[in-house]
Amino acid sequence: MKKDLPENIVQDLAMAVVLISETPEVKNWTVYLVNLKNVQIDNVLISSKGYGEKDGRLVKTSILRHFLGDVPANSFKGVEAIDTEVFGLTNEYWLSYYIDGTIYDKKFIFLPESIVDDNLIKIPLMNKPGVMIK
Repeated sequence: MKKDLPENIVQDLAMAVVLISETPEVKNWTVYLVNLKNVQIDNVLISSKGYGEKDGRLVKTSILRHFLGDVPANSFKGVEAIDTEVFGLTNEYWLSYYIDGTIYDKKFIFLPESIVDDNLIKIPLMNKPGVMIK
């Protein structure tokens, strides 16, 4: 039963929406997985989707799956480019990975309008502005 499963708690990992470049006309954003652990994580798989209401109607984006392979300790890896048009939606990233043969998973959710200038911080290891969820 579910109560018999071990609690594999995810710590020291983050998803970040990072401002990569900017011109007066456009800002380019990319989603990254940030591994703040002192160990490598293996066979990393992330599924992403957006959903919510836009202009009075329900909207769903396609579900995308990204296989990142292994992510070394204290490093980061790009997941996908993200368009500012979906910042008004809920953007969900479901992370699965292994450490020493044990599987871990966690859902990271960027709420609508949470990716705004007021929420920007300097992303660890990257030293670029972005919004991060741990």
